[in-house]
Amino acid sequence: MTVWDRPEPPTRPAPLDRERIVAAAIALADEGGLEAVSLRKVAARLDAGPMRLYGYISTKEELFDLMVDEVHAEILPQERPGEWREALRGHAHRTRQAALRHPWLADLLGGRPTLGPNALAVTETTLAALDGLADIDTVRRAVETVGAYFTGAIRREIANLRAERATGLSKRDWQRASGPHLKKMLDTGRFPALAKAVYDGTEVDAEESFATGLDWVLDAVAAKLARPPA
Repeated sequence: MTVWDRPEPPTRPAPLDRERIVAAAIALADEGGLEAVSLRKVAARLDAGPMRLYGYISTKEELFDLMVDEVHAEILPQERPGEWREALRGHAHRTRQAALRHPWLADLLGGRPTLGPNALAVTETTLAALDGLADIDTVRRAVETVGAYFTGAIRREIANLRAERATGLSKRDWQRASGPHLKKMLDTGRFPALAKAVYDGTEVDAEESFATGLDWVLDAVAAKLARPPA
C-alpha cells in the first residue's frame, strides 16, 4: 500500500494532516536541503510529538515522495498545451523553475516514476500531447529523452549554484581565481580543442544554455516523429 492509498488517522488531539506535514518538510528542505529534513525536525516545526507523524507517514522516503508530488503541482500546466513541442518545452522549463525555487528537487529527479496524483497528472498531460503522433513506444522514448536532458541540465545548474554558496565565489570569481592555472595548462599546447573552446567560445547564461540544448533535443525528437515506421 502506497502512502497515497493509506488513510490518514484522526486529527486529535491537535490538528495535523499530511498537507501540513509536507508543507513543513518543504520549508525545511528549502532552507537547508534534504539533509535538514527528518520526521523529528518536521514534528518540532509543527509542535507535535515525532511519534504522531508515523500515523501519517511511515518513512522519510514516503515523506520525500509526498514532497516531490507537492512540487509537481507547480509543474502541472495551467492550460492544455497546444502542440507537443510546446508541451515538452513547457514541462522542461517549469521543472527547472521549480528546482530553482526548491533546489533539493534536483536530488530527487529521475529514477523510478513518482506515483502521486500531481506527478501522474503531469505525465498524463505530457503523453497526451504526443498521442497519435507515433506508436506508444516511440512516444515514451521521446518523453524519456527530453526528461533525461532537462534532469541532467538542472542537476548541473543546481550543483553550480551550490558551489557558489559553499565557496562564496560566483562563477565569474571562480573563473578569475582559476584562470592562471588554466592558462598555464593551455599554454602547454596539449589541449588545443579545449583552448579553442575557452578562447573563442561565447559565454552564455544558464537559462540560455538550457533553452538552446532543449531546442536541439526537441529537433531530434521531431525528426524521429517525422520518420515513417520501419
